[in-house]
Amino acid sequence: MIGRIAGRIDYRAADHVLIDVRGVGYLVFCSDRTMQALPRAGEHAALYTDLLVREDILQLFGFTTLVEKEWHRLLMSVQGVGAKASLAILGTLGPDGIGRAIALGDWNSVKAAKGIGPKTAQRVVNELKDKAPEIMAMGAGPAVAAPAADAGVIEGDAPPAPRPIPTGPGPQAEALSALSNLGYAPGEAAGAVAQAAGDAPEADVTTLIRAALKLLAPKG
Repeated sequence: MIGRIAGRIDYRAADHVLIDVRGVGYLVFCSDRTMQALPRAGEHAALYTDLLVREDILQLFGFTTLVEKEWHRLLMSVQGVGAKASLAILGTLGPDGIGRAIALGDWNSVKAAKGIGPKTAQRVVNELKDKAPEIMAMGAGPAVAAPAADAGVIEGDAPPAPRPIPTGPGPQAEALSALSNLGYAPGEAAGAVAQAAGDAPEADVTTLIRAALKLLAPKG
């Protein structure tokens, strides 16, 4: 299994890139968001990958973070959601957006992805509502970066100078972890954090926790 590729981008197409890894070119298909995050042709990049194996095809899909890759794998487990549909959902909503949509039961947001009908969107929300909190708690993880000389499962030539990329879990993941530690069930914690993040997208961890606790407080 190819889990990560690091090398030089030889060319970019609308939905995929060709990454040169020590003379071997790998075609990697990506969502719109991932394509926008990648550097120009001729520059180095690293992508987490998932390999689709069928009788008639071997196809690599690339992701900027491990959490995005896990969302892809989870979305693919839903009946009627193939690789193309999964990338469409991730490209439209992003990892945080799909987590919020599922936690809040907002299938209309899922339906906004190209090629996703209402029935499929409802299945995504219904089938993944109990599985989503685990991935939401993973956080952002490391993003796309130019690889170091010894980085990656498969590595290319060492880049001239790696760009500094922030790593670590995001505010929503930290807030979700804090609420779980307080004893809240994953589903209700994820829903509260998702709603709080939707109301205040730029909120820090402390603000998200306070807002989520207010939403979880008994009414009346």
